[in-house]
Amino acid sequence: MKPTIIIGSGLAAYTLAKEFRKLNKQTALHIITADDGGFYSKPMLSNALFLGKTPDKLLISSADKMAAQLNATVSTYSTVSHIDSKKQRLQLNEQYIDYEKLVLAVGASPIKPPLQGDAANDVFSVNNLNDYKHFHAALSKAKRVAIIGSGLIGCEFANDLVASGKQVTIIGLDKTPLGRLSPPEAGHSLQHTLAAQGVEWHLDTVAEQVKYHNGHYRIGLSNKSNVDADVMLSAIGLSANLTLAQQCGLATNRGIIVNALLETSQTNIYAMGDCAEVNGQVLPFIMPLMKQARALAKSLNGEPCKVEYPVMPIAVKTPDYPLIIVPPPIEIEGEWFIEKFEDGILCQFNNTAGQLMGFALGGSAIDKKQALINQISLRPSKQLEH
Repeated sequence: MKPTIIIGSGLAAYTLAKEFRKLNKQTALHIITADDGGFYSKPMLSNALFLGKTPDKLLISSADKMAAQLNATVSTYSTVSHIDSKKQRLQLNEQYIDYEKLVLAVGASPIKPPLQGDAANDVFSVNNLNDYKHFHAALSKAKRVAIIGSGLIGCEFANDLVASGKQVTIIGLDKTPLGRLSPPEAGHSLQHTLAAQGVEWHLDTVAEQVKYHNGHYRIGLSNKSNVDADVMLSAIGLSANLTLAQQCGLATNRGIIVNALLETSQTNIYAMGDCAEVNGQVLPFIMPLMKQARALAKSLNGEPCKVEYPVMPIAVKTPDYPLIIVPPPIEIEGEWFIEKFEDGILCQFNNTAGQLMGFALGGSAIDKKQALINQISLRPSKQLEH
């Protein structure tokens, strides 16, 4: 029998493989990855310093151990150059392999900031463990770190770095941190707390150029100010890896277009994780990934199962000021109601009918998470369409 093949070895791919093996011990399983295939928790990359984790300690299992655990073939440092969806065959290096089902879990790549200057190529991005190893090595000789991007990952790295004794500067396009996830008041609370810990903020501006300057880097901003740093990190977002999907004719938009069964536009090819656009949504977070993996594992085992998303809070890993956010649906009209405490903030988004549609909790208010989730859960649920 032809194998089920998963392209990718990130958290999405390995979570799917584990869920599939819970249901099916017999079907041949082949995982193909362009890197070493090691299994690690990607969310830990942005708070590894705070936890005292070196890159080597972040690795949970090698590819060989994962292959044994999953009773699977794991092809490392291997690149799929072509997929023939009609013959259900792919080309791996110089070899052709037939598949019964194929899953693209190829993830996303960091968006590069459009920087000018002779040091523009020296900006780090951290999207996998190998990236983190290089970044971690550079930090050993650095005192000042500049982070381009004031979103979720930028803020998490800022908290982690300042807690480990680095001088941290954040450069952000939005007027407040987490501008695309939370109301301004919640972002201001995080900004104020991290500023008290030593983080310097340059918001509502853009990094335009990076030059070598007296043994370090000087970043020129659109507001005409400069930021000096020993190490630079870009955290301005991710873009789904679409090249392979487009080469074999799959429909794509911001991600690989799939329905609620995670089926692409070609028979027996599926997509999940950061590369997948599920009914118009690309959700690069852990909980959607887990829901996708459990549903797709059933479908691959012959039990078609649609993805259903519950209320999915986003936990911002900033220990100095933890935040839990459920962004309201972008198409919903309504307004934010803000309640501030001495050591926390509660933000609730109600629609025009007064129904709770989202929230942001900061500091001591995070203990209200479950009560608010329960309120949102009382809304009529909408299963993702086929």
